Amino acid sequence: MPYSKFIIYLLVFAYFNVGQAQEKQFKIHTLAFYNLENLFDTINDPNKFDEYSPMMEIKTQRKKAYEQKLVNMAKVLVDIGKDFTKQPPALIGICEIENAAVLDDLIMEPSLREYAFKYVHFDSPDMRGIDVALLYRTTLFAPSHWTTHELKIYEDDKQIYTRDQLLVSGKLENENIHVLVNHWPSRRGGASKSNHKRMAAAKLNKRIVDSLQVIDPYAKVFIMGDLNDNPNNASVKKVLKAKSEKNKVNLKGIYNPYINIYKSGLGTTAYRDAWSLFDQIMFTKPLLEKDYTSFQYYKAGIYNKNYIIQQSGTYKGYPYRSWNYSGFSNGFSDHFPVYVYLIKEIQ
Repeated sequence: MPYSKFIIYLLVFAYFNVGQAQEKQFKIHTLAFYNLENLFDTINDPNKFDEYSPMMEIKTQRKKAYEQKLVNMAKVLVDIGKDFTKQPPALIGICEIENAAVLDDLIMEPSLREYAFKYVHFDSPDMRGIDVALLYRTTLFAPSHWTTHELKIYEDDKQIYTRDQLLVSGKLENENIHVLVNHWPSRRGGASKSNHKRMAAAKLNKRIVDSLQVIDPYAKVFIMGDLNDNPNNASVKKVLKAKSEKNKVNLKGIYNPYINIYKSGLGTTAYRDAWSLFDQIMFTKPLLEKDYTSFQYYKAGIYNKNYIIQQSGTYKGYPYRSWNYSGFSNGFSDHFPVYVYLIKEIQ
């Protein structure tokens, strides 16, 4: 679907022309996800193991590092998709944040503040004290219902405490959508040994999506997050049954544009010269229709501009992470963000 030019209307909505038999104009919005890599505050919480976070390990100038970390995170968040839409994302799922206090500080950063971001967040039982959240622009999205879903995993009759899954329902410019924000269990101890944890996370995702589709088979549901699994792993491929071809997605099925992106060799995080695409955004069939009188999927991508890429050293070409053995590096995250564009025809 080629486009020829951009038009900005009241600096809020972005449009582009589509070269078809008849010229049409479309409204476009970005939905994104970003792992913020240990966005912790500077206070030691006695109820969490946050003393093991990189922020708490800094002995001097901790406050300065925290303030710069906020600046760096805000810079990326406001910039995702902006080259194309001329505006920040309407919604951004995030993970690896410590609490509501860091979210309050984040949305008050000058680069984000002007766009009137708010957030939905719950404290998770994760032992490290990290949570997920959804940022949204109040001028574009109105949340109506939000719930947190505990992921219960047991090993040797002991519960493993990890991140909850956050479901937010609301209206994107008066259209109902649902966003499920995830940070699935890590591969600590090895991918195979920890696989059952992510399979459990995927099953919980599937139950949540199924419950929405029982109420409305045409529900527009987004699944986004750091899954700690690639698009071809069993959690995504066999449990969620996500498809890479649009014409093979049934009414209650799930489409994953990141399957083909992963096949092309791209990723969002790297380890020992191997790329993984753990960060993904998937969605249900009703976002694949050709009727653009409502918001439909247009395109997906990885946000990997040069400034968030390590430019030298051992990790040249990797995401420019915030933390290294020396402390705060003035980087960004060890993950790249991901995004999808939604379009809607202007009548």
